[in-house]
Amino acid sequence: MPGVAGRRGLGTAGPMRVATFNILNGRVQSTDEVDVPALREAIASLDADVLALQEVDRNQPRSQHHDLTAIAAEAMGAEEHRFVAALHGSPGTWEAATGSEQPDAATYGIALLSRCPVTAWQVIRLPAVPVPTPVRFGRSVVPTLVRDEPRVAVAASVESPAGPVTVVNTHLSFIRWWNGRQLRAVVRAVRGSRRPVLVMGDLNMGPERASRISGMRSLAAHPTFPADDPCEQLDHVLVDGALRASDSAAPRLPLSDHRALTVTVGPA
Repeated sequence: MPGVAGRRGLGTAGPMRVATFNILNGRVQSTDEVDVPALREAIASLDADVLALQEVDRNQPRSQHHDLTAIAAEAMGAEEHRFVAALHGSPGTWEAATGSEQPDAATYGIALLSRCPVTAWQVIRLPAVPVPTPVRFGRSVVPTLVRDEPRVAVAASVESPAGPVTVVNTHLSFIRWWNGRQLRAVVRAVRGSRRPVLVMGDLNMGPERASRISGMRSLAAHPTFPADDPCEQLDHVLVDGALRASDSAAPRLPLSDHRALTVTVGPA
């Protein structure tokens, strides 16, 4: 899709469309199977200049050994993209990724994709929950001891149509007392980056708490989870700096248990 970026006027002053989407490995809920054509269709429909993806597989048996980042990049016309593994191996044999995995290793993590030029990348490995933690699932009154998976973030210095911007993508822990620490770690890691800064992703917390902990403004208020009948917003686009949102939406797409979140931003 080489013509898409040109139609949005990259390289000239104007708005930029950003989106974040937890893709659930590209799975369709009705079948619980990875559907690559549905993933392509969903990514193309977002028409994002910069896209943050979470729960991304690379060379996993459950997703037919596809590189889901490469598929998404082709679908949206993104020449710039970076996949960052949080785990390597497969379900049941997971280990924390270090960044030194072989290119053909089975991995799982997050990805940041851009139609706009990227001048620098930064990988941020976040502190893991140090001990098993009791968590109540559903209506159960008895908590289950769980160990959370390793978490990561990736930042890019983007030359966008709205001007230079630092964009961060992350997927934080679902453990409430820990994800706040991880969000603070993300903010600290990009403290010296040029403003404005956009932090996007599945933060596993509501908008008021995300803004309070990060010190950033939320640019979109839409429930995103669960996808069929969303009642809470776990996915966010936060900003520190002179950007404003002209519109936003949380479209239901043909895959995942989350809705995507899209925002059109421009200079304040």
